Amino acid sequence: MANENRILPQHIAIIMDGNGRWAKNRGLPRSAGHIAGAKTFKSIARYCNKIGLKYLTVYAFSTENWKRPEDEVNGIMNLLRDYLKDAENFKDENIRVRFIGDRTPLADDIKALMAKNEEDSKNATGLTLYIAINYGGRDEIVKAVKKIVNSGVKADDINEKLISDSLYTYDCPDPDFIIRPSGEYRLSNYLIWQSAYSEFWYSDILWPDFKEKDLEKAIDDFSNRNRRFGGI
Repeated sequence: MANENRILPQHIAIIMDGNGRWAKNRGLPRSAGHIAGAKTFKSIARYCNKIGLKYLTVYAFSTENWKRPEDEVNGIMNLLRDYLKDAENFKDENIRVRFIGDRTPLADDIKALMAKNEEDSKNATGLTLYIAINYGGRDEIVKAVKKIVNSGVKADDINEKLISDSLYTYDCPDPDFIIRPSGEYRLSNYLIWQSAYSEFWYSDILWPDFKEKDLEKAIDDFSNRNRRFGGI
């Protein structure tokens, strides 16, 4: 049960990792792990909205994930299609959806569904859910720098705010808290500019097994930390 006196992060970012290992441990194809992981994503997103979280960003597909076997990539894209189509049934949940990443290589129908989801949910006032698709932190920074250079801004006028305002996440605060299940201890090219002062929480739990109680444990941990931002 949630502690009413705890400090709730404003923005949680999650690296949804461990789907493949979850499936392997059960003698199942990797696609089964991605299906189970997609179900966990939906339940966690709804729970974040329920407890009053303002922003949630999830790492769904990285720029490096194209290197995976074609059938696995196709399976992930089909899961994305299913989620985007299914989102029609959850308009009353008051969740605003945004997608971050390079949409260029995505199929036209997926891009159209993404745009429709953003438009349909733009006036929601509950959780803002950012889904990172074909996202890479370094790629994001490169694109931001090109955007700034092409705008004609003088070098002396470039500052941190201008760079932040040129990123995909220009309209949300940096994540207070980054959660990575699955036993890995790295950012994997995720929100590398935005995570400068983020708190981190790691767990051996594979993403498909990650439950609301695990999120509560992580948030309680965050609430007990003393964030000094370089001060005393």
